[in-house]
Amino acid sequence: MKRSIITLIVSVMLLVGCSSKTSVESDLNISGAPDWVNEGNQMLGDEDGRLFHGIGSAPSMGDFSLQKNTADDRARAEVARIFNSYLSIASNDYSASASQGNQQVNEQAVSRQIDNITQINLSGVKIIARWQDDDTHSIWSLAELDLDHVQQTLDKAKVMSPTLSEFLAKQSNSIFDRLTGVKQ
Repeated sequence: MKRSIITLIVSVMLLVGCSSKTSVESDLNISGAPDWVNEGNQMLGDEDGRLFHGIGSAPSMGDFSLQKNTADDRARAEVARIFNSYLSIASNDYSASASQGNQQVNEQAVSRQIDNITQINLSGVKIIARWQDDDTHSIWSLAELDLDHVQQTLDKAKVMSPTLSEFLAKQSNSIFDRLTGVKQ
């Protein structure tokens, strides 16, 4: 009985120790691939800024241009997915900070504005790297969206209410940092 309790305590300690790890381990393990291929999609904050990274790939298609464009489009779609998740959290935070009156109308208005913001900001997604696997001939693309670009675009946009615009201007960095667990 005492031995099983000690085993349980050691197991819990190991789990807690592992759960505090902040780096992402690769589950692809593609030999010779750049780190970004093996690390996958992510939001990261580093000396380059607060970035949304999406990875896309395309198998060999017999048409190099089509294959490259497919990988690029898939990488952009991954950035859009990550960015939509970020905006959903931002809109929830905004809704929580807004008045409780007209809650349903407020949520619908914010939802429409978030959709517009997404469409505007996806124009700022850049393909910053590509890699071709020598064995499979698959192409991998890395797309990036910088949160600073998002904020600059939002400052110029006329598609949202002034209160949402002000909220995002003040809170976007802290929301990003909270999601990534990285402080800048």
